[in-house]
Amino acid sequence: MVEKHLTPELILEGSKLLQVLDDAGVAPDSALWLYSSDASAWKLLISHVKVGVEGPRDIYRAVQKALQRLRNEVTHLDLDDVTVAKSNAPMIALLSKTISGPGMSGIRLARNVVDGTLIEDAYIYRLKGAA
Repeated sequence: MVEKHLTPELILEGSKLLQVLDDAGVAPDSALWLYSSDASAWKLLISHVKVGVEGPRDIYRAVQKALQRLRNEVTHLDLDDVTVAKSNAPMIALLSKTISGPGMSGIRLARNVVDGTLIEDAYIYRLKGAA
């Protein structure tokens, strides 16, 4: 389980996972670390349009394969730390109201309120607006 702090190692491992998914043709629409004080943990949220059509199984399978390919490089991140969602998931839609743009990556968003919802902490690799 990912700890209370988002370390540079976790940010790097999330980036490596995203690259392997891109190289495999999965190409998530959005990918970000999201902190929840309720769970006292970070989760890597990955959204893909396919989840809304076919469900999350194939994307979880792709994430698992990518983690297996990275098993010698990724030591802090495992499948339990990843949440797969639809591209129009509420948190993705909410964040898309605040941050968007081509080439946007590596943005930290902490202690912000968007439409009355507190974003405790997030590290955004990519964020594609919900359609």
